[in-house]
Amino acid sequence: MAEEIKKHKVNALTVKQGYQIDEGLHKVDSLTLLEVFQICDSTFPVGTFNHSFGMENYIVDGRIKKAPQFKEWFTSYYMNQFTYGEGLLVKLCYEALKEDKIDRLWTYDDTITVSTIATETRNGAKLIAKQMLDILHLISEDIPLLDVYLNKIKQKEAFGNPAIVFAIFAYYKGLPLKEAFLWYGYNVASTLVQNAVRSIPLGQKEGQVILHDTIELIGHLYHRIQHLNSKYLGANVPGLELAQIRHETQLARLFMS
Repeated sequence: MAEEIKKHKVNALTVKQGYQIDEGLHKVDSLTLLEVFQICDSTFPVGTFNHSFGMENYIVDGRIKKAPQFKEWFTSYYMNQFTYGEGLLVKLCYEALKEDKIDRLWTYDDTITVSTIATETRNGAKLIAKQMLDILHLISEDIPLLDVYLNKIKQKEAFGNPAIVFAIFAYYKGLPLKEAFLWYGYNVASTLVQNAVRSIPLGQKEGQVILHDTIELIGHLYHRIQHLNSKYLGANVPGLELAQIRHETQLARLFMS
C-alpha cells in the first residue's frame, strides 16, 4: 500500500505539470477534455440508468405526473441531496488531494455511506462507484490512486462512491474544481432526466428544457458549496429520504432504487 501511495505522489507531480488546479488560468488539452466527457456521458456504462434515487416512488404515488412536478422534485434533489452529498464530496476531495491528505478520502467515503439511510440508494452508489473504477482501470492507466481505491473496496476497507471516483479522476486530469463540480453535476442531471423521460413519461423536449434550467442551478450551487465543510456532508431532507426508503418495498418497479 505504501508503495502504491508513493507512486501516486510521483504521478501527481507529473500530471500537474502545466496545470493549475485552483480557480483562474488553467490548461487542459482537448483530448483530456474528451476523456472527462466520456465518463460524464449518460451512456457511460456504470449502471446509473438503473437508478431513480427515489423519483420512481413519487411517480407511483402520483406526486410526479408531468414536467412541472418532475422539475420540482429535481430542483429539491439538487438543492439538498446533491449539494450536501456528491456535490460537496467533489469539493472536499479536491481539497484533500491538493493538501495531499489522502486518508481524508476514505473518511469521506465512510461518512457519506453511513449517512445514506435508504439501503437501495446506499448500495446503488457502491455499485456505480465499483463499475466506474473497473472501467477506468482499463482506460486510464496514469492515476494509481484509482487502483488504490478499488483495492480498498475489494478488501472491504472502503465502500465506494462515484463522486469520489470522479473527483480523483478529474483532479489528476488537471480540471479545476469549478469545472469538475459542473461536469459531475451535469452528468448526474442528464442521466436523471433520461430516466424521467422513460418513466414518467416525460417528453424529450420538456426534458431538455428542465436539464438546461438545472445547468444554471448547478452553477449557483457551486458557489453555495464554497461555504460548506465536511460537517455538512450527508445532510438531506426527510421527503427525499422517505421516498427512497419506500421504494424498497414498492411492488412495481422500473428502477433498482
